[in-house]
Amino acid sequence: MGSTATGPELAASHDDEEAAPLVSAAGDGRRGAGTASQTRDLHLLSLAFFFVFLAYHAAQNLQSTVNTEGDLGTVSMGVLYTSFTLFAVAASPVVRWLGASRALVIGTSGYLLFILANLVPTWYTMVPASLYLGFTASIIWVGQGTYLTSAALSHARDNSLPDGPTLGSFNGEFWGVFASTQVIGNLISLALLRNGKDGGSITGKNLLFVVFLGCMIIGIVLMCLLSKRDEKRDNASTHSSFGAMLKYIVAPLKDRRMILLIPLIAYSGLQQAFVWAVFTKSIVTPVLGISGVGGAMAIYGASDVVCSLVAGRFTSGLHSATFIVSVGAIVQAVVLFWLLLFYSPVEGLLGAAIPLFIGALWGVGDGVLNTQLSALLGLLFEDVKEAAFAQLKVWQSGAIAVIFFLSPSITLQAMLILMAASLVVSFGLFLLLTLVVEKPSSIRA
Repeated sequence: MGSTATGPELAASHDDEEAAPLVSAAGDGRRGAGTASQTRDLHLLSLAFFFVFLAYHAAQNLQSTVNTEGDLGTVSMGVLYTSFTLFAVAASPVVRWLGASRALVIGTSGYLLFILANLVPTWYTMVPASLYLGFTASIIWVGQGTYLTSAALSHARDNSLPDGPTLGSFNGEFWGVFASTQVIGNLISLALLRNGKDGGSITGKNLLFVVFLGCMIIGIVLMCLLSKRDEKRDNASTHSSFGAMLKYIVAPLKDRRMILLIPLIAYSGLQQAFVWAVFTKSIVTPVLGISGVGGAMAIYGASDVVCSLVAGRFTSGLHSATFIVSVGAIVQAVVLFWLLLFYSPVEGLLGAAIPLFIGALWGVGDGVLNTQLSALLGLLFEDVKEAAFAQLKVWQSGAIAVIFFLSPSITLQAMLILMAASLVVSFGLFLLLTLVVEKPSSIRA
């Protein structure tokens, strides 16, 4: 475990130390072997998520524009994220019982079923698949946060490196690779649905989902190759009674740092769902058609990749995280207020370029939030990291579900007002968090 330190010690700037490299050249043979294992698992985890979410993200981006009969796609996504929210509440003890690596493998099954359901999209296939995916998504994401944090902290301690920069480096690589799914997956979507604004033929859509199915299988195989580095600490006491399990689940909610972080977590879900359900349908499709969704989301993903890698590289503690989050929040605020006050679709090359530019700017905020929230949770709540990452997914997925359910029934203007208000409130409370953590003995470094 890390030694107890004050907030300023955690938030040391890069003038004091550079972000830790993923592999240390120092150390004996045993230490080198441990380093190789930890970085190997980081690369495997990143690649496995790349193949699984390459398929899932591209499929998700198309739901509001392809499965339109009775709003099947949008309703299915709302059901999925509602299920995700409910199951995520209890995901932490499930992951502790299964072990993070086993939870990651089991979690992929829901994504596989969801892609299969899209080959025959009806209420009888999409809704049950979405419900099941909500369960498996809850355990795969709690497992991911737990596994990545464990690998990063083990790497830091084996090589006498500071926890903060090492967590930043590990999260930067993971989220950078993860964000690239939006680029590759949507370029595949663009290529196979390029025939006209109606999204191409039924054959093209089915071929697309068959390709996605193959990607899913590759991701599952890679997930099975991960090392068993699960921490089984205190499992007996955690699950000795329902009361003990409930106490573990809600432990982070007794910490005011989590209370102040929850609004930003929820906003991170809102801004993701805004891109998937509103940006693609109300801003991209009217100008570029369904076939243009893939291209716009590919540019969004490319921006996300770059910002994830940069944000991870420059993460050293709370002060650096505050600055990085501030940049992302300002960029997204500019986009929201410009859309709210000045935007209207225009013809020609300029009109086609505007949605692409908006996607690139929005990716900045998403890359920043993904890396910084994951790194901060790993630092702030190391002793209850499964429960902390469960809270991350509870509030993120709940916010995502809200957007998917609201988007068919409210105007773009109303949605933009909701997003802007949420950003202002959540960012203000995050700044207050920096004052709380500054107090002595409030955080592990």
